[in-house]
Amino acid sequence: MKNSRLFQKGLLDVAVHKLPLFLALFYVLAPFYWVIITSLKLEKNILQRPIKYLPDPATFQNYINAWKGVGFEKYFTNSFLISISVAAVILVFSCLEAYPLTRFTFRGKKLSMLILLCTQFLPHSMLLIPLFMIFRTLGLINTSTSLVIAYVTFGLPFNAILMRGFMSTIPVSLEEAAMIDGCNRLGAIFRVIVPLLLPAVVASGSYAFVSAWKEYLFAVMFINSPRKMTLPVGLSYMLGEYTINYGILAAGAIIAVLPPLLMFTYMQKYLIRGLSSGGVKG
Repeated sequence: MKNSRLFQKGLLDVAVHKLPLFLALFYVLAPFYWVIITSLKLEKNILQRPIKYLPDPATFQNYINAWKGVGFEKYFTNSFLISISVAAVILVFSCLEAYPLTRFTFRGKKLSMLILLCTQFLPHSMLLIPLFMIFRTLGLINTSTSLVIAYVTFGLPFNAILMRGFMSTIPVSLEEAAMIDGCNRLGAIFRVIVPLLLPAVVASGSYAFVSAWKEYLFAVMFINSPRKMTLPVGLSYMLGEYTINYGILAAGAIIAVLPPLLMFTYMQKYLIRGLSSGGVKG
């Protein structure tokens, strides 16, 4: 009788606490599983009936066709170079922008913070036409430079706010000691503050990289040459008017997901530490 009650209690605990978790996990992972098996199927087997939930036979030909035939090699390289450039520029300027907001008291400091916050209320599409006209005047349409400038413009305020939260947790006495030992202020920033901000740098850099990696609207408006397209735009061009090669499309989607996934897997501990430390002080 006692064992029966313990068994019922165990079933109730699973139903109340663990079953919703398993359902949520299935809801999140099922689309990824379907894309993976679709990318491993032959084209003739993708739409066949009855549906097969395992690729039979499994093939990597879709990945080869996507990488070489469709041009994902160029799309991947373009997206990677643009995202790395955006992350590097944002990291440098967000540190330099967050430093005076945490270390100095000056007239207009609160107004500067308010302006940075207000920029987050503007949708990107609202500035699409003005940016297009500016870049056309400067001759930057159909160049990677236009995307880097646009992504940095929208990403810098948010990352500066994040970096300010991180930087306010570092005691001022550390950089004062460095300046007593002979460093100037800029040297104290890059030799003392930046190494202590490693979790923050990872968190901010990861966010900036992924934001640039997945952006579609500016990339499709500012770039019109197939050789300079990014991955999201390249994926959208694979949707034909009458036919869709689902195998190659699924393989391209997996290729596009892999870099952020691998980056977050490797940097997870730094990312969590950086986000938690940035929420300690405002």
